[in-house]
Amino acid sequence: MAEKTGKMLRDFCRPDRMALVVYDMQVGILHQLKDGAVITGKVKTVLNAARRAGFPIIFLRHLSMPKPLMGRFQMRQAMGWQRTDDPEAVHPWFLRDSPGFAIAPELEPSANEAILDKITFSAFEGTPLAIILRDLGLTCFAICGVATEIGIDPTVRQGCDLGLVPIVIRDACGAGHAEAAERALDNIAFMGDAILCSVEEIVSEMGH
Repeated sequence: MAEKTGKMLRDFCRPDRMALVVYDMQVGILHQLKDGAVITGKVKTVLNAARRAGFPIIFLRHLSMPKPLMGRFQMRQAMGWQRTDDPEAVHPWFLRDSPGFAIAPELEPSANEAILDKITFSAFEGTPLAIILRDLGLTCFAICGVATEIGIDPTVRQGCDLGLVPIVIRDACGAGHAEAAERALDNIAFMGDAILCSVEEIVSEMGH
């Protein structure tokens, strides 16, 4: 299986075929994770390798709407996440100018890297991500960041439906709920249309 994974990585892990997507590595999200610093270090290792090898790099950020612009769904979702039954008690966590909205300073995007904001969990919904990948002629994206069970899983599923090959860097994907994340990764593996690999494996292929 390791040999098969290595061959598939070699086929796709080229700057003219693959982009690196760094998902929601934001200060306010990482502070909620027990292993936020560990995941940040793993993502930084992948990011540095991608930069050295000249891969296209796209960051995603989760954006909250101000309360007057929250519709019924967004308000209900925020109430669920914030464990309250009172709409008046909701506080948008990721307003554009709030400290928690920022990408972790260790990963500071360069001028040649895109930052896309979204209010959805799939990185493709409501963003130009698919257009960017298609315009560059890419057929694959590697993904790392947080959280596996919340945003990476739906991004992988929608990416597959768009005819792209996702590469999930398992140990560079953090989670808020470990068991839910494992279920998500197990389902991705079961579906069989994505490639799962480690930081070590993809960094090695990026260096070739």
